[in-house]
Amino acid sequence: MNKALTLAALPVLALLAACNMGGADNASSPQGELVGARIGGPFTLTDQDGKKVRWDDFKGRYRLVYFGYTYCPDVCPVDLQRIMQAFARFEKEKPALAAKVQPIFISVDPERDTPATVKTYVNAFHPRLIGLTGTPDEIAKVAKDFAVIYHREESQGASDYLVGHSRTPYLFGPDGAPIALVPVDDPATPDVDEGALDHVLASLEKWVK
Repeated sequence: MNKALTLAALPVLALLAACNMGGADNASSPQGELVGARIGGPFTLTDQDGKKVRWDDFKGRYRLVYFGYTYCPDVCPVDLQRIMQAFARFEKEKPALAAKVQPIFISVDPERDTPATVKTYVNAFHPRLIGLTGTPDEIAKVAKDFAVIYHREESQGASDYLVGHSRTPYLFGPDGAPIALVPVDDPATPDVDEGALDHVLASLEKWVK
């Protein structure tokens, strides 16, 4: 198991981890802790229906982006469940604002995450969650542009593998610029649940205008 890494390029301390390791809390800032960070960029990937999707297709909408993979044994599904449950509550309480947000899941395991596999996965969390995958080269470029680190982890004698990756759910503004990290739980603080539904909801309420 790899140790958590620090992504120094971000203006906040972002904890990076393998899928069954810890996450990062969302620091608070009047403008958003990621404002001015060089995160994001144009891409063309394939959605869960096999259609080509561009980053600019979401222009004018907030983008809630989570990088992970469908074979993740624990952390990815827990994070996505909490984030999308909070988003569902946001839809119920503030439907006009929620309509401005597009949740996006981007795979870091293109070899196994086919469009059909991604479709089954994202449909389990929320009907508006879009799942994106692509070729290994396409995913590598997107990961680099979005300051996401990932790598394949194989165990000797095992036929399956894990994908270690940075655990940084991003919220981007309508112009495609990064605003803030969405909170996820940090196992280093067992007495505090940073990724609780109320915390995720508060983050959406704070930044989506």
